[in-house]
Amino acid sequence: MSNMKIKNILPPTSQRVFMRTDPKINAEIRNHTIRTLNIFKNCNETEISERIRMLNQEWDIERVLEASAAALMLVSSYLGIKTSKLCFLITGTIGAFMVQHALQGWCPPLSLVRKWGVRTAEEIHAEKTALKIMRGDFFDDYSTAVDVLNMAEK
Repeated sequence: MSNMKIKNILPPTSQRVFMRTDPKINAEIRNHTIRTLNIFKNCNETEISERIRMLNQEWDIERVLEASAAALMLVSSYLGIKTSKLCFLITGTIGAFMVQHALQGWCPPLSLVRKWGVRTAEEIHAEKTALKIMRGDFFDDYSTAVDVLNMAEK
């Protein structure tokens, strides 16, 4: 098997959801981010900082899928014990979808959740970085690697 086929099957972790999402949905999510940034471009430091705090609380696609899958697996497992063993097929199917998502960045509910506007961690981070630039965080002179890392983690 060629190296190119492996790359197509297992895309880079940080890009796998973006690569497996319909380009129109990716564009809608990006355009929404741009509209939000346009709202904040003339805001003061406090308002921008509040938006960054809100972004730190935003659930990314991984968290939404993991929480949803876990809840559905618990319910289907309970139903499998209490009602019919066939419910365990649901548990197994959800588990298979999560493995597929972990490896390829796609699973059946992904398109729907992305249509709802749920972003990847990278998309959320990009908005936070843009807001930090607007706030003026990156214009200071940093003398040590610790200073740079502290700013990146801010």
